[in-house]
Amino acid sequence: MRIYISGPMTGLQDLNFPTFRSNAAKLRGAGYTVVNPAELCTDPNQRWEDCLRKDLAELVACDGVAMLPGWEASRGARLERYIALELGMVVGDVRAFLLMQGQRPQPASEPDLAEGAL
Repeated sequence: MRIYISGPMTGLQDLNFPTFRSNAAKLRGAGYTVVNPAELCTDPNQRWEDCLRKDLAELVACDGVAMLPGWEASRGARLERYIALELGMVVGDVRAFLLMQGQRPQPASEPDLAEGAL
């Protein structure tokens, strides 16, 4: 299962890359193929819109989205979550994906994995 990691970056120290990297490593260890936006847009001077374009192109090719803590305060993460839910992808907290150890959950039907849109 191919998982995209979504969470807050803008305004956080080191763009929150350490959190993205550690969770990507955990998800890979659990058997997932991971798309990590911290690996897609590494230039801190690149425009937010340009990074989002790259990220969304990768997100739509994934099976699910693992949300990092604090995603609710991130405009980009909220947008990524909304798009994923509209596309019928599995969306849930990163911990839920880790508990499933690489298994494919049902999209948007399990309350602990999807709670609606924006």
